[in-house]
Amino acid sequence: MILPTTARAKLRRLRGAGARGLAQRIAARAYRATDARSLSFQLDARDIAADVPSVLATPAAVAEDRPLTVGWVTSPPAAGSGGHTTLFRMVEGLEARGHRCVVLLYDRHGLDVAQRTAELRAGWPAVRAEVRDARAGFGGLDALVASSWESAHVMLAYDDEPTHRLYFIQDYEPYFYPRGSEHELAAMTYRFPFRRIALGDMVAGCLESELGQDSDVVPFGCDTATYHLPAVEAPRSGVVLYAKPDVDRRGYLLAAMALERFHRDHPDQPIHVYGSRPTDLPFPVTYHGRLTPAELNTLYGTVTAGLAMSFTNISLVAEEMLAAGVVPVVNDSPLARADLPNPYVGWAEPTAADIAAELSAAVRRPDAAAYAEKAAASVVGRSWGPTQQLVAGIVEDEVRGAARG
Repeated sequence: MILPTTARAKLRRLRGAGARGLAQRIAARAYRATDARSLSFQLDARDIAADVPSVLATPAAVAEDRPLTVGWVTSPPAAGSGGHTTLFRMVEGLEARGHRCVVLLYDRHGLDVAQRTAELRAGWPAVRAEVRDARAGFGGLDALVASSWESAHVMLAYDDEPTHRLYFIQDYEPYFYPRGSEHELAAMTYRFPFRRIALGDMVAGCLESELGQDSDVVPFGCDTATYHLPAVEAPRSGVVLYAKPDVDRRGYLLAAMALERFHRDHPDQPIHVYGSRPTDLPFPVTYHGRLTPAELNTLYGTVTAGLAMSFTNISLVAEEMLAAGVVPVVNDSPLARADLPNPYVGWAEPTAADIAAELSAAVRRPDAAAYAEKAAASVVGRSWGPTQQLVAGIVEDEVRGAARG
């Protein structure tokens, strides 16, 4: 049987792709045919706001000096999630001032509250908050705090009582998407009549420049109780990468290209990876999986430099590396620099060559041990305490401000 020319060409391509390539093509076709991409969209279409309300009903200010009950709307937390960790630090800050908190979890695919409560307790044991299903309603709360653009839509969909509403904004989330529906659905939430709390100057600046919206600005912190120099310094070698291949703003592709060049120039320097498992890297790495903060600090104590890529708000990883004496190599941009004014950061143009050059400069530094100590000293005393106090004060002001005059 003689196959048509087009069929023979397809057969040659499949043979050239190999078993893995064939499996990828089958998976890609099934992905498109079943619209599997829609599983990653975190909102039920019925819960998306159709417009931006000009005003929402709010209750009278709380005059009495009693503990408040504050709801925090978020997606189910995953172990190691930096965004959830920062959010739950704010919850802890409210609880430390005697207030009661409720974590309202939203999952359009359904939610097992008992299971999610156990996961939250295991991952963030200091959080005492009650856990509820957001779709069950928001009754009995003095204030509600959105934590992402999706949760802002959820607040409008399920909060049908007069409530003091706030929005804790950790990044300018429209930048997570190309220009299109999700970009605009995220941007519209910053025009909802919520009181906006911006984490850092980058977020505050984007809210102002992109949408003309003001905000209360609170600073970044750094957990220097967990991240610090080793008790006994030993010679450092190699570099480390926090891998998030499925999150474009974390620059995985550029990081991998840079590390390939770095390995070519420094084959004796080990490359460590944690987070998501990398695939198809043409150089050897030591993969550590998902690490606890204490385990991560131990790893940091062995390396000279690390990649802390971020194309929107600065990653918390950068300052945590500094605290452990690691030189963070960061893609240079005004967005990243806005909240990381530190002289020990290795700023690199976002090219594989320049990122690799910054890594090389770090491992070639003759005074690497002394430099590690100076880097760590540059963030000594930093904590999330001031941020927690400011956020708690803003929530209290929003609920009690008018009553106190």
